[in-house]
This record gives sequence, C-alpha cells and structure tokens, in this order.
Amino acid sequence: MAFTSHIFLFYFLPAVLLLYHLIPRRCLAIRNILLIAAGYVFYAWVSPWFAALLFGMTVVNYALSRIIAATAAKRTRILLTSLAVAIDLTVLGFFKYAVFVEGNLNSMLLLVGRDMLPVLRIALPVGISFYTFKVVSYIVDVYRGQSPPARSLLDFACYVSFFPQLLSGPIQRFGTIDAKSDPASTFADQLAGRSHTLDKFSWGAALFMLGFAKKILLANGVAQIADAVFSAASPGMTDAWFGALAYSFQLYFDFSAYSEMAIGIGLMFGFECPRNFDAPYRAESFSVFWRRWHISLSSWLRDYLYIPLGGSRTGPGRTYANLLIVFLLCGLWHGAGWTFIVWGAWHGLWLIVERIQRGAGPRGQTEPAGFLMLHVSRLSTFASVTLGWVIFRATSLSEAWRMLMVLLWPRATEGGSTLLSAVIYTRGHLVIMALCALLVFQPVQGFDWTRRLSWPKVLALVVLFALSLMTMFAQSFRSFLYFQF
Repeated sequence: MAFTSHIFLFYFLPAVLLLYHLIPRRCLAIRNILLIAAGYVFYAWVSPWFAALLFGMTVVNYALSRIIAATAAKRTRILLTSLAVAIDLTVLGFFKYAVFVEGNLNSMLLLVGRDMLPVLRIALPVGISFYTFKVVSYIVDVYRGQSPPARSLLDFACYVSFFPQLLSGPIQRFGTIDAKSDPASTFADQLAGRSHTLDKFSWGAALFMLGFAKKILLANGVAQIADAVFSAASPGMTDAWFGALAYSFQLYFDFSAYSEMAIGIGLMFGFECPRNFDAPYRAESFSVFWRRWHISLSSWLRDYLYIPLGGSRTGPGRTYANLLIVFLLCGLWHGAGWTFIVWGAWHGLWLIVERIQRGAGPRGQTEPAGFLMLHVSRLSTFASVTLGWVIFRATSLSEAWRMLMVLLWPRATEGGSTLLSAVIYTRGHLVIMALCALLVFQPVQGFDWTRRLSWPKVLALVVLFALSLMTMFAQSFRSFLYFQF
C-alpha cells in the first residue's frame, strides 16, 4: 500500500487516525496495539507472507535481546549478539541476494562447461532492507548497553512494524539518538509517553501534504524525462545530460518526499523522527553529501560498520580501506547487482580522494575558501554525484558505460534523436526542471518550512495538495523508487 494510492489516502490513513484519536490518551498501550495492527494490515496488503516474515523476525530479535540483556558473561553476550545479527543478515541475504549469487555462479559454471543451477524464484519482501537494519541496530545497541531492551514484545513490535517507516524508512533507532537528531527523546521513550498537540499534528499534516506534492508534481514529472532518455537507443550528449539531471532530481524529490510523508504521519500519531535529508545537492564535497543524503542510513553505516572496522583511528591506509568497504556494502545494500557495487565504489573512491587531498581529518569536512570556490565545489560535487546516479540507474554495466561515454565524450554520440528532443524539451518539462533546480539548490527545506505555519503557508499547502490529488488521478501510478531497495 503506497502513500500515494487512493486506498491509503481516503480509507486507511483517515480510519487509523480516527480510531487512534478516539482512544483516550491515558490508554497509550491500546493506541500502540492499534498501531501494530495498522502496521500489519499495511504490510499484509502487499503480501500476507511478508507480514509473517516480519512477525517472525520481530519475535526472534525480541527474545534474543532479552536474553542478551539478562546475561552477564561477556562471551555469551557476544555469541548471542552475533547469532541475532547473523539470523537477520541471512534472512536479508536470502531474499535479496540469492538470485544475484546464483546468476553469477551459473555464469562461472557456463564458462567451465558445467551444468547450471536451477533458477530460484524469490519475491523480495518490500522494505526488508530497512527493517532489517532497524532490528540489527537494536540488537547491537542492547549488547553495547546503549539501549535498554524493549519493555514488552508489543513495544518492540510497534517499533518494527510502525507503518510510516516500514517500507522505506527513515531507519530510526529504538533507544539511542544521534547527536544531531532533532527529537529530544528516543522511539522507546515515545512508546512509553508522547505528547499529542495541535501544533505537532499540524506540522505533521503540513509535512505530509508537502511531501505528497513533491512526489506527484515534481518526482513523477521529471521521471518522464529520465525514462525517455535512459530508454533511448542513441541519445545525444545534451539529451543525455538533461536525462541524467532529471533522474538526479527524481531520486531526490521521490525519496525525500517519502521521508517527509513518513515523518509527517508519525507526527500525527505523536512520534517525532529525525530529518532524513538536508539539502544534499548543496554539498561541497562527497563527505558533506553523505551527511545530508539519507541521513539515517549514512549514520547507521558510520556507527555500525565504519567505526567498528576502525574508522579513521588506525592510520590513512586502513581508513581508506574502511571507507571503500563501507561504500561497497552500501551499494550492495541498495540492490543485488554489479551496477550498485560500482556505484558504491564510485562514492567510496571520491571520499578517499578527498581524504588524501586534505589529510585524514577527524570529521572529514571540507571548507572551501571563498564564495566562488564554494559554488565551484558544489557544482562539481553535484556533477560527480549525477554521474554516479547514471551507474545506479543502469540495468547493466555495459548500459552504464554506454551512457557515461555519451555524457563525457562528444564523439560517442551522433547528435541524438529529433524525436527524443521533441518528447523531453516540452514547455511543461522545462518548467518542472527549472523548478526542481531552484528548489534543490536553496537552503530552506520542507522539514523546516513546515515547522512554523502561517495562514499563507496553509493556503499554499491546501492548493498544492488539491492540485496533486487531481494530478494523481490523471497520471499513471508510480511507486516510490526506494521500494525496490
């Protein structure tokens, strides 16, 4: 069930909100049970089997976390934590990577003249990458003593199945807060007691409406350009850059819209969640980009992978290796394919280059000198990120190479197609692209703009939401891009 479907907008969300707020505030446990039921209905709408898998992972991780918390022997705690993480990653690996591994094995067997393995048919449970990382962070935090174990299975089930975050995050932690997080309390604290105010509900509704408009009016609009260019047999260099920029805008407005809608829905139920995007295309380096893009994932990778590997504490060579390992795995987390691995390597290598240029600083932050150099750094970083998105989008390495050659080497193209140009350079597309460019490069983001509402803002949001609803019924359905990851 997608946030942009009429079933969710007109039936599911209003019904759950109405039932939730009809329950007296003193009956918080009943409200949490309602949220659990809503989460399982929301997820089972895709497939009942997916809901069964979610339940199984919830029970296993809750049981192991209680044992870990009650065990004094460090060696036993390590073994139990390793067991829980291994179970979680095995489940993720089977559903997400079994076909990829099998395909590569069959290619190797074919080369040596051996019989190929039978092809498995495995449906990827939507959102498994996100809720697996949530439960892994919970288990590790309980082991470290940074988070108390959940008070009850119901509390933990509410955390894992919280439907606004279930399919595409943000990856909010259970009992720990990142140093830069906005909320003053953890998810665990909010399960035990949270405020329900008109201001909080209004902020959530405004954030949801703005995210909905970004998805329908902007992300879906530039998606038509990106689809046309990436499916063209021989786009020209100008057309290819236009399409690559369109895909960069699509990814940002699609995923940031989902995050804002998820955070907005959470606020309407009294839950606060940290922002997940902070003007990432204004970043002047890759290290700054990753502190602004998909913040919940980048902080997860830092705290549960980069730092345990040694971070930047073990010398430059080990630091570079750690960065490369983290981003190779980051690429693999996004998808089971060589294009995702190469995309991760692209970001990892750029981060290494930045470290080498300025030395291994404690935070890896670049501070360009001067107004001009700042904007040159931002544009060059954005261009490099866009080239990376081309690899990310491609269905194969050969397709990615073909597109990159067109983008970077004028002789690789014969000038493009007149028909393609007529399709992508329409007045409507040019207006949408200009609007996207204006919005991604300005500092005030929707998360901040909706925090303090005024009547002009409310009027603007109502108009945008109404226009988005009409557009939604007029255009073909497009799911959120990160559902596939």
